[in-house]
Amino acid sequence: MADELRRRWRNWSGEQRCRPLLIQRPRTREGLIAAVLAATARGRSVKVAGSGHSFSGAALTDGAMIDAGLLDRVLDQDAAGLVKVEAGITLGALNRRLDRRGLALESLGDIDRQTIAGAISTATHGTGARFPNLSSQVEAVELVAADGSLVALDAGTDGDGLRAARVALGALGAIYSVTLRTVTNFRIDRTDRPRPLAEALAALDELVDGRDHFELYAFPHTETALCRESTRTQAPAAPPSPAAAFAREVVVENWVAGAMARIARHVPAAIPTLSRLAAAGTGRTRKLDRSFRVYASERRIRFTEMEYAIPRGHAREAVERVLEIAARPEYRVCFPIEVRFVAGDDAMLSPAHGRDSAYIAVHHDHLGDWQPYFDAVAASMADYGGRPHWGKRHSLTAAELAGLYPRFDDFRAVRARLDPEGAFANPYLERVLGPAGAGGGRRRR
Repeated sequence: MADELRRRWRNWSGEQRCRPLLIQRPRTREGLIAAVLAATARGRSVKVAGSGHSFSGAALTDGAMIDAGLLDRVLDQDAAGLVKVEAGITLGALNRRLDRRGLALESLGDIDRQTIAGAISTATHGTGARFPNLSSQVEAVELVAADGSLVALDAGTDGDGLRAARVALGALGAIYSVTLRTVTNFRIDRTDRPRPLAEALAALDELVDGRDHFELYAFPHTETALCRESTRTQAPAAPPSPAAAFAREVVVENWVAGAMARIARHVPAAIPTLSRLAAAGTGRTRKLDRSFRVYASERRIRFTEMEYAIPRGHAREAVERVLEIAARPEYRVCFPIEVRFVAGDDAMLSPAHGRDSAYIAVHHDHLGDWQPYFDAVAASMADYGGRPHWGKRHSLTAAELAGLYPRFDDFRAVRARLDPEGAFANPYLERVLGPAGAGGGRRRR
């Protein structure tokens, strides 16, 4: 049976909040089916929440919410390295369990708090010119439909269904399990080093193509970029001491950065100086450890974020434009611009669908006036056919998004087939995908 919780929910930063009629935590596949059926029998909408590590309203509902956190088992593994897991397992827990089996995911993002279902549903990605986003590693999905049936989607039986389900925003049903393609576990040798911004941008293609994984942090109001350069290896791990890791990843990257954000909030005139101090503090560091320990970062500072994927060839020009926007005093920007690179894939709603992409992320104080800055950056991304990250903030509508995704209508056809009555809809999905169901869906509570 499903455990019922208090009827309040909010995301990790506290910006997205709702009061569902009930929140249930199923422990089994049968419990998940029962929770879905109990809601749909009463005409209630159903939303599945993972760890809440998203900036969007994709999980919000005033109907029935299902917290998948107790669905966290590894269900199966085969000789080819396919691993089947329940939807609520977090990436951090999954990575540790895979490592004990001698396996790893080939590429990950820099946060490991998300559930696997939430991470794939929003097209979470890492960085590396040869590596597509996390959802590209999905070989099969099982989801519970509004009528309680268990729908199995894989390339052999329903290729379009799988290409839709790999990045589905929770619109197709309640994911029960995900089958992932894994590789032999490995280590990453990462060096973080400051470079002159102009030099880094001029050599961007060389830096990206010459490393397995590369990302860049450009500091507004400065001429400095922090370059994170990583190579995959089978060399023995040599992790930093716990004290050194805590000093760098918690004290400097979170406590000090958080203090700077608070100062910037109250003394905007200090922002250029604070940005220069932050850039000056980026010395050269090295980390050689198991891949999942290097991919993941410790994030304790609260902020809000927007991120767009654009064709890789426009990366340099786009970064220069965003830096010019971020330097305008009226936007009060004290966070660096983050730039990552991802190979194209074929998931219908992947922001990297059909094209190798550069992802440009901008951050702002979540208690500040972030909207004007994000609007200005979004306008510049539109010039490159930018597609927003589904787990971050954006203001685009279905009419605008349809022109950015070649298979947008194909996704809506799969949605109409798998959720014909719009049981899994909510206001966010209606904004970004349009009305649910074959006939436009019906209003649920």
